Amino acid sequence: MEKQKNAVGRRKEAVARVYLSKGTGDIKVNDKEYKSYFTLIYLQNQVELPLKTVEAVDQYDIIVNVQGGGPKGQAEAIKLGIARALCEVNGDFRPALKKQGLLRRDPRVVERKKFGKAKARRSFQFSKR
Repeated sequence: MEKQKNAVGRRKEAVARVYLSKGTGDIKVNDKEYKSYFTLIYLQNQVELPLKTVEAVDQYDIIVNVQGGGPKGQAEAIKLGIARALCEVNGDFRPALKKQGLLRRDPRVVERKKFGKAKARRSFQFSKR
């Protein structure tokens, strides 16, 4: 492996740039330890999932720059970015990651608000009289 592999993960409005290099298992998100950045355990698990899938939890150091969206979107964007970077590092990881569905970008985004409506689909309250 050269010095560093990078990949981009996206989810909703969140964009995560992931930089993966050989190391001891450090994961930094926006210059913070990922466990202090994501305080909820299920979001921490989302970030770790690709590494656990290929059993490489303590083999790589990961630096992530993420912006936009909320915590859940950011965690899932990071998950996709890490999975893509792992595929670049070692092609043998791809079948395991694909089987878990970690290489699929979730296309669901917020539906736009329409005119004449309160929200995207919600109508204003109807009064017969």
